[in-house]
Amino acid sequence: MSTETDIHVRDSIEAAADAVGSLWPLHSFVTANPLAGFEDHPFHEAVAAGERLRDGDGYPSAAVFRSAWENGQIDPEFLEAELAEHGYRGDPEALLEQLATAETASDEREDGETPTDHVDRVLTKWLAAFLDQGKAHWSMPGREQGFYTAVRRLARHDSRIPDAERLAELPDDPVAAVETLLDDYPTAEWQTVFEYQLSALPGWTGFLNQRIDADDEWQAENPVTLPGYLAVRLAVADLFDAPILPPADESLATDGFDDNEDEVPLAEAWLSAWEATYRDELVGAVEDASASVEDEEGDGTRPDAQFVFCIDTRSEVIRRHIEATGDYDTHGYAGFFGVPMRHSAYDSDVTVDACPPIVDAAHRIADRPTGDHEETRHSHDHKTGLLAAGRETLESLKGNAATAFSLVETAGAGYGVALAARTLVPDRVSDLLAAADDRVPAEREFCEPSVDYNPDSVNELREGLTLDEQVEYAESAFDLMGWEQFARVVVFAGHASQTANNPFGSSLDCGACAGNPGGPNARVLATICNDEDVKAELRERGHDIPEDTLFVAGEHNTTTDEVELFDGAVPTTHADDLDRLRADLETAQAGAAAERVGDDADGDAVREATRRAADWAETRPEWGLAGNAGFVVGPRSLTDGLDLDGRAFLHSYDWQTDPEGDALEAIVTGPLVVTQWINNQYYFATVDNAAYGSGSKVTHNPVGNVGVYQGNGGDLMTGLPLQSLMSADDDPYHQPLRLSAVLHAPVDRVTEILADHPAVAGLLDNGWLSLTVVDPTQEHRSFHYEGELEWTPAASESAAEPTVPTPERSAPIAADD
Repeated sequence: MSTETDIHVRDSIEAAADAVGSLWPLHSFVTANPLAGFEDHPFHEAVAAGERLRDGDGYPSAAVFRSAWENGQIDPEFLEAELAEHGYRGDPEALLEQLATAETASDEREDGETPTDHVDRVLTKWLAAFLDQGKAHWSMPGREQGFYTAVRRLARHDSRIPDAERLAELPDDPVAAVETLLDDYPTAEWQTVFEYQLSALPGWTGFLNQRIDADDEWQAENPVTLPGYLAVRLAVADLFDAPILPPADESLATDGFDDNEDEVPLAEAWLSAWEATYRDELVGAVEDASASVEDEEGDGTRPDAQFVFCIDTRSEVIRRHIEATGDYDTHGYAGFFGVPMRHSAYDSDVTVDACPPIVDAAHRIADRPTGDHEETRHSHDHKTGLLAAGRETLESLKGNAATAFSLVETAGAGYGVALAARTLVPDRVSDLLAAADDRVPAEREFCEPSVDYNPDSVNELREGLTLDEQVEYAESAFDLMGWEQFARVVVFAGHASQTANNPFGSSLDCGACAGNPGGPNARVLATICNDEDVKAELRERGHDIPEDTLFVAGEHNTTTDEVELFDGAVPTTHADDLDRLRADLETAQAGAAAERVGDDADGDAVREATRRAADWAETRPEWGLAGNAGFVVGPRSLTDGLDLDGRAFLHSYDWQTDPEGDALEAIVTGPLVVTQWINNQYYFATVDNAAYGSGSKVTHNPVGNVGVYQGNGGDLMTGLPLQSLMSADDDPYHQPLRLSAVLHAPVDRVTEILADHPAVAGLLDNGWLSLTVVDPTQEHRSFHYEGELEWTPAASESAAEPTVPTPERSAPIAADD
């Protein structure tokens, strides 16, 4: 084949893989839209593609809609309007029966083993062995040669593959192998072949996508490519006589979609009415608050402290309770605090990209010991070394066939006691473990982040930041939040979760930090802002930072609602301030924990929350971002009097301090896109957990530190477990709604941003989320985005209603009456 054909094959494979999306490993699980590859198509078309390729339902069931309808969560007028718009007639009860009947017909499944099942079983075994990230006691031989080469050389020993020796006869180049294996198929059908074969195991394919894109040390040491994987899969499929092309009724058209999908399904009309009901209440509250916010001049009094939390929905709860304890301002900002960094913890061989997946890490930040804490460092090293040696010895004994039986015989009783204690009295075990941890100095007590630029460091990324970069990151944070005043203490609080037994534990950490704790990012920004040279330059740029302002890092434990302050370098002048803060944070923790755990608290909510975090039998230590439905961008005063029930992302923004719209543009193109990913992950995992989630935690089987199986094999599960979404088997805790975003800004400014960023506008045009703007320059009226850069006023009573200005570089915009 020609070089041109090779390029065509590679491009077609990449396009097919994009339709599957990416899946992050367990240790840094990132929530993402499972149908991200179809975001350039209308939502209902993407749902139909997911049904064909992954056998997944894309809408809530009739029973879920019925429950929402009966509970008053779907307004009759909104439902009537949505049904009429899409040509559906009939009373709601009859339409629900129609939905239920359609579901019964689609639930019929074919039983029995198929040749494709045999192919999947073989491929998952080899993928698990090759992609293991340090969990297996015996590594797969030849991994350094790459997946394709290693499998070809070892497959002849696999008795489950018929004529396995033929794999070794394939060309050394995997692209040439793919071309050879598809020689009997027209090239026009190759794209369809790739889509069908890659979507057969979407979990493993998604992980390959992420692994290849990350191009990290694991990929460098044990390379795998999509052509290599496809060559092996096609060869094994040929040996099992499995279909290479999909059945006709499962095939996608050449452009990826059929031509008969213009009709919006009945289920989407119900979904849109449900979303409109939620959105109407949220927008109404913001609209009501907008006028009062505009009139507020402020008395110039500094708050006692300012807290900056992640925009995460769980932060909304703790923020309310902190504000209730004293004269404190809270703000929302993406939890990586604007620093796209690759973090290397002290004495760790692994680095993590602590920034959103849509942002490339630009700086390497390492935790480095300081010279004035040598005794503390030696204490830490000694105690952690003893623990590590004990764990290593135990793992060695467990994995050695010659010693495993004697280990069980001699230590079995001790194991039994430990297991019983962890199960029966988890809170007491937690107390003992916490006491042990307290005796081991934390790394931050003797380490500082390597913030200053180090030109002599030899790493894949340059270490630290220049002074100009430090100033830019600090100024960007202040500008995005619209800050013009600084308290005596400013706390940047990252967040992390605490779970005793949860393979998907990282999904509860900071999504903006790629499924990692946000404390390290908070420390970096606090260190930057405390630097006198940075402060001086910021003052030159108009940021009036008082001499007594101290920036402190912290971390919010979202399971227990404890907010820990990292104050190792706090001067004595601020010691009393920090003491007061800690006391008030304990009060706030008690209130927030009581709200989270509800009637289960039995008088001590913090104790109950701590028990859940320590109990390895607890399937639901916290709800994570379940319930998320809204995203409000604006000053805190828009929402500080509201109980949003932990369902809204909150990003601070003041349109009056952003005359050019640069800060708003950064929010729309960054956090808005990421929250849409999170929302759709929760949405799809709720409506069809078998296809888009990971099933019950009770039967999870972690594999290679990269994912989980359900049972003893198969595809990697791609999303959240049932217990993170459901109160009971048929009772969703998470209401499956697409995200409703509300921006407090001039509507013409938002239109210009969307015109400049067609990818974001496309998400709105295709119905992946909704957008409403509350415009403070037009009598605080709200405008709903209708698509194609057009807006509709939320209410219109006369021809004199506010209009929507049209930017010169965009198409005409109609404000429909």
